[in-house]
Amino acid sequence: MTQKNSSQMLKGILSGSILILLAEESLYGYTLSEKLVDFGFAEIPKGTIYPLLLTLEKKGLIEGRMEASPDGPQRKYYFLTEAGEKEKASFIQQWRQLKNNVDALIERDEKNED
Repeated sequence: MTQKNSSQMLKGILSGSILILLAEESLYGYTLSEKLVDFGFAEIPKGTIYPLLLTLEKKGLIEGRMEASPDGPQRKYYFLTEAGEKEKASFIQQWRQLKNNVDALIERDEKNED
């Protein structure tokens, strides 16, 4: 798989993951990055998250609002929109199907190695 294809796949997975996290609570960019790290996305450059947030916002899947922060100046918090909720559900369905397909291929490959 080329680096470009791998990068595009990762962006899609990250976008879906961001929608899932924002369905739980509103977050600003840095805390969103930290939550992704908690789920194993440690190798993601910090500069990757903000362009994805901008893209999701332009598509109407999330909404960013400036809000007071308990730790200092206002921060831009992101919220899932109704369209984002639908996209999240679609992502989860597609991910499960893809996961099942790949798992089946791996199991078949493992049987063939025996």
